[in-house]
Amino acid sequence: MYNSHEIAERIKSRAKCLNVSVSDILVDCQLGKNTISKMSNGSDILTQNFAKIADYLDCSVDYLLGRTDVVEVNKAKE
Repeated sequence: MYNSHEIAERIKSRAKCLNVSVSDILVDCQLGKNTISKMSNGSDILTQNFAKIADYLDCSVDYLLGRTDVVEVNKAKE
């Protein structure tokens, strides 16, 4: 299904592209310091955590899950 290690690597890669540390993301999203490590091991795959991280990194959850290589978010028209 989904490769949890790849998901964690996509988060790290996107953070690096935005010149932000993973630690800063986790603090700003009010997530535990081991969240990415738990994601990588497949033990923390909470939808809410993905949504917070995707919003912070301005990318889609689909991108983090590896379902697309398109980083941009489809935003609803106001």
